[in-house]
Amino acid sequence: MKVLFIVQGEGRGHMTQALAMEQILTSAGHQIVGVIIGTCDRRDIPDYFKAKSNAILHKVSSPNFYFDKKNRSIKLWKTIFRNALSTGRFVSELMQIDRIVNEEEPDVIINFYDILGGIYFKWYNPPVKKISIGHQYLAKHPEFSFAKKRPIQKLLFRFTNRLTSLNSDSILALSFKDLTSNVKRLNVVPPLLRKEVFDLRPENGDYILAYVVNKGYAEDLMKWHQRNKRIKIHCFWDNQKEPDGWSPWNNLTFHHINDQKFLNCMSGCMGYVSTAGFESICEAMYLNKPVMMVPVEKQYEQACNALDAEKAGAGIASSSFDLGPLLGCLSKLNEGNAQFRDWIGLCPTIIIKEVEDYVPIKRQKTISINIPHLATNK
Repeated sequence: MKVLFIVQGEGRGHMTQALAMEQILTSAGHQIVGVIIGTCDRRDIPDYFKAKSNAILHKVSSPNFYFDKKNRSIKLWKTIFRNALSTGRFVSELMQIDRIVNEEEPDVIINFYDILGGIYFKWYNPPVKKISIGHQYLAKHPEFSFAKKRPIQKLLFRFTNRLTSLNSDSILALSFKDLTSNVKRLNVVPPLLRKEVFDLRPENGDYILAYVVNKGYAEDLMKWHQRNKRIKIHCFWDNQKEPDGWSPWNNLTFHHINDQKFLNCMSGCMGYVSTAGFESICEAMYLNKPVMMVPVEKQYEQACNALDAEKAGAGIASSSFDLGPLLGCLSKLNEGNAQFRDWIGLCPTIIIKEVEDYVPIKRQKTISINIPHLATNK
């Protein structure tokens, strides 16, 4: 089958999931004919994604979050207003997506939580199988834990889930554990981890690994480390203003986002701290690394991720980059998770079945042939 991806490009998680999906499907003999990545003016397609994916990459402008001046807290109304002002550009990008679909003629389109992807499914309704995938869709399951006391953010979170999965034939909810779904079109599946994770041989080193997308959280980490300079930290961030490997002082090193380098550091760390992105938490769990999760301020999805990950035994949630609680319970948390690893092992079989199961018959293009009338002798 021919498969096309539409991927949200905010952060690392959805792109990493797409790479894992590409590995699974190509190993099963399917062809990834293209990857459409939703980006913004502040971010481009990361080099690691360009290097790892064998598909043709297409960049489109897609709705994204806007942050405060300190680059740490999401500005909700600014996000809504600025994206609304870009409606005309987004309409143009939908037309570009449709041109790509018509050129590639895929049998299946998989949307990795991109808003334009969901709108495209509804507006254009291409005659192919339409799949939406993401951990966020687990919110439709009765066992999902919602963060409390944030009714407006909860409403917008559920609205975004609906918007990204419009008109989908199947909605795949990535989950830390196996759950039975009785919700129509919702199927619970294991997290998508790439082959590179399975190839690692984890060890317990002498450093903490950190991942902060927003510069504001790096400043919090530096303030804590100024009081705890004996602790060695390797931190990955999306800040091109400083060189790769920049160290403000000893035992604290900042790296540009490099996926393989990140995984190698994950394999050798004694613990992991980050904003509560689903994918890296799963990688840490699989590698038996205890995690401390600090959800991005006002990002409701990550607050829910932290709750879900705590229930799954990944580690602890926190409201700040004070690493004391993580350091104090490393030995207690680092007990392994055989059940989680078994669940991950089922991923290729489950994913292939979900993608291959029911593919709509394509509409045949009609070809009109003009046959000239034959002259008859009277």
